Amino acid sequence: MMIGVPREIKDGEMRVSLTPALCRRLTGLGAKVLVEKAAGANAGFTDAEYAAAGAVLVKSARAVWRQADLILKVKEPLASEYGLMKTGQGLFTYLHLAAGPELTRRLLQRRILGIAYETVEGADGALPLLKPMSHIAGRLSVQVGAFFLQSQNGGSGVLLGGIPGTLPGHVVVIGAGNSGAHAVQMAAGMGARVTVLDLDVRKLEALDTEYRGRVVTLYANPGNIEDVVARADLLVGAVLVPAARAPTVVTRKMVNTMRPGSVIVDIAIDQGGCIETIRPTSHHDPVYKEHGVVHYAVPNMPALVARTSTLGLTQATEPYLVMIASKGIEAALATHSGLAKGVNTRDGRVVNEAVSRAVGFES
Repeated sequence: MMIGVPREIKDGEMRVSLTPALCRRLTGLGAKVLVEKAAGANAGFTDAEYAAAGAVLVKSARAVWRQADLILKVKEPLASEYGLMKTGQGLFTYLHLAAGPELTRRLLQRRILGIAYETVEGADGALPLLKPMSHIAGRLSVQVGAFFLQSQNGGSGVLLGGIPGTLPGHVVVIGAGNSGAHAVQMAAGMGARVTVLDLDVRKLEALDTEYRGRVVTLYANPGNIEDVVARADLLVGAVLVPAARAPTVVTRKMVNTMRPGSVIVDIAIDQGGCIETIRPTSHHDPVYKEHGVVHYAVPNMPALVARTSTLGLTQATEPYLVMIASKGIEAALATHSGLAKGVNTRDGRVVNEAVSRAVGFES
């Protein structure tokens, strides 16, 4: 099997899909690994390290795409990469097709076997390849939000932790899953007042027990959301419906009630976002203001900490890649039902029902 690792080209994307250590393991199993030169440089991995691990270094992305049986990426292919895809090729990456109908169409045209990190399931039904990036995005959402709350960055000038004699900043987190729980952890650790909302009362009970009442937990009905959004200094959208487009839970009317200079960070932007006023931004142009509120919605936020993110992602993908290198793609899919759940496109069809509903293609 030939595995290809092209350099990521999405704006500000510094991660890489394969470390030299994992490369060494795959080549030791008999796989041939092609790595585009400088693919790992921004995450601190040199070409010399990949060469020492048995990779073949190539000068162009085209050479990687044209030769590999399986393309290994971090982010979904961009328009400039559509023409590089080889008919019948395997692709293992974050796809987020619910927010990408044009990419879906191109994958179907090329009959790409599209395996999405975000829908691979563990034995417990959890999403093990989404989990590490959710942790990072959750923690970064508060770090980034605190930065843009600073006066010189267009924010209201609120220090989340406050000082004696002043109220700490108020962080509202909508969604208590992996990313939301880590946003709560970061915000509470900074000394902010924290309110977290979710429809799953068990998740709220777990957070209430963990923080012993230091975090306010609320059921995520429209009335509660409307009330706390109006009082938020930092609003974190962390709503996830696996493989589907995120529902809009914060309306434009609600955003309009926020104090000028407040900040919104929508982690759910990969799946379309959960806030009505949100639209994707980029690392080079990360924020915009609407209704006086700073909006941050960078889809690849974990690229801000590229080395940590790369190590977190690859330790999660390693068992699956080892299985693929040992058995081949089809045998691995046949023997591991959780990996098979990651298949979104195959033989010119969308095979994930949630993705099919989101993009309007028949499954």
